[in-house]
Amino acid sequence: MLRTHTNGELTKKHIKKIVILTGWVHRRRDHGSLIFIDLRDRYGLTQCTFDPEKDKASWQAADVLRPEDVVKIEGVVVARPAEMVNKKLATGEIEVEGTAIEVLSKSATPPFEIKAEHELQKPVNEDLRLQYRYLDMRQPHMQTNLRRRHEMVKVMRDYFHEEGFLEIETPILIKGTPEGSREYIVPSRLHRGKVYVLPQSPQQLKQLCMVGGLDKYFQIARCFRDEDLRADRQPEFTQLDIEMSFCEEEDIRQIVEKLLIKLSTKFLPHKKIAAVPFTRLTWHEAMLKYGSDKPDLRFDLEIVDVSDIVRGSGFTVFSHALANKGVVRALTIADGAKFSRKEIDELAEAAKIHGAKGLAYIIVADELKSPIVKFLTDVEQQSLLKATGAKKGDIIFFGADGETVVAESLGAVRLACADKLGLRDPNLLAYAWITNFPLFVRGEETGEIASAHHPFTRPRDEDLPLLDMDPLRVLAQQSDIVLNGVELGGGGMRIHQGDLQAKQFEILGISSAQAQARFGHLLEAFRYGVPPHGGTALGIDRLVMLFQEATSVRDVIAFPKNSRAEDTMLGAPSDPDPTTVKELGISLLKKKINA
Repeated sequence: MLRTHTNGELTKKHIKKIVILTGWVHRRRDHGSLIFIDLRDRYGLTQCTFDPEKDKASWQAADVLRPEDVVKIEGVVVARPAEMVNKKLATGEIEVEGTAIEVLSKSATPPFEIKAEHELQKPVNEDLRLQYRYLDMRQPHMQTNLRRRHEMVKVMRDYFHEEGFLEIETPILIKGTPEGSREYIVPSRLHRGKVYVLPQSPQQLKQLCMVGGLDKYFQIARCFRDEDLRADRQPEFTQLDIEMSFCEEEDIRQIVEKLLIKLSTKFLPHKKIAAVPFTRLTWHEAMLKYGSDKPDLRFDLEIVDVSDIVRGSGFTVFSHALANKGVVRALTIADGAKFSRKEIDELAEAAKIHGAKGLAYIIVADELKSPIVKFLTDVEQQSLLKATGAKKGDIIFFGADGETVVAESLGAVRLACADKLGLRDPNLLAYAWITNFPLFVRGEETGEIASAHHPFTRPRDEDLPLLDMDPLRVLAQQSDIVLNGVELGGGGMRIHQGDLQAKQFEILGISSAQAQARFGHLLEAFRYGVPPHGGTALGIDRLVMLFQEATSVRDVIAFPKNSRAEDTMLGAPSDPDPTTVKELGISLLKKKINA
């Protein structure tokens, strides 16, 4: 190694030792005749001093150094004067008296300043950060995030090894197997006119590992989905994938819960896990009480159904919703009566984003205050107070529409109120399992039945008769794991019988010929004895983001895409080489096609 020590390593025990350090010039300071160089690497910062009276050549070399120059410094470790000790640095009690400098690489002026861990970081435009990601990665928060990601993945690997799982790598170039999202395609040069796709997940491959008798599989899997981006989504992402043979749904939940407790206690020891075992809610309970299938359970605000109470009311918004097979639900906010008119209007806008036409409310004071009170009888008013638990000083918000619109709009109001009132405890880890999801949903645009998750999810055994009678009532052996209102991942039991898989394809409108074309490899495998099996997947990017309290998964990925799925550092996507296009036998359209 070019160095004897790192820049976070030297302490008082190294005094009088001759050392060689390497790194980036973080800052150069000229104090009269003395020059101070703060030398930085990913391990820390060391102050080096150069005195022309002790070594003029090294002083002259230090005099021309600039930020981000890469250098090698040789010198002697000495104690800092008591008044110069920096308690913010691990190396703050010592400094290195430099005797030699070798410039390994000069740096141009960076487009933004690189800060040390103890220094205040000024906001930098994200597009600029991503364009110069190799510089951004020098920032302390990025170094910390990527180190934490490594540490968490190592714990995962060690944990599953101890639990008897095998780490199996699955291919990146596969056959297109539609599972719900758009796929990235890769044209084949050797098989002109044909394509590979990049896997949305290793779903079918890990099931085939179970057919292959591997019993317990895990993988730190790279996955690809061509979909619109947001703060917690990337076109390419990493997930922890597991699959187990001869298991039941509860076994899957237990293995994941044990892992998350291990990760939480190791990396977030200052935070409290709200409940062990984790809270469990059915999908129906979560949507009713919290308006979301990924509820934030760090606070208690619950939505209640008041449809029966107001069924005969004179308020047409309520009666019209109920007449059209909708619902009326209420959310009580303690001390919400202090909300201003402007704040109530802001909450109404939050509800409208999710399809609500407005947000009715009642302020509970000495008497009820609301434009809708005149439409409610005394009995209805008192029944509402009893059902919602509202008391003086509270406000009750109402949603009246289709069940989905009401759930999602009041769920959004619930979260907005929690933010206004500071109810989200940053030191609480509210994990929750959401169970018994619907197996099928009806597509909003097509009206056709579609898989709620993917077509290999197993129905609950007690619901099997409903597949022929009313498939939309069938519930799945599917569980999602949620943390503080963010879905970490999910999975459950898979179909392992060919006839049941064929039945599910039939319900989804997939003909035998289509099933054979898309999934023939899986159906063929199912002819040769398949163990009952199930598994799950956790989003590693999202999990690290939450543990590090980052605002975007881009802050925990070394080289992410921006919000437009662009890599501005490499310049991707880019125009292909014409020769390559010709070899592949493809043509490209520049004109954007409406999806």
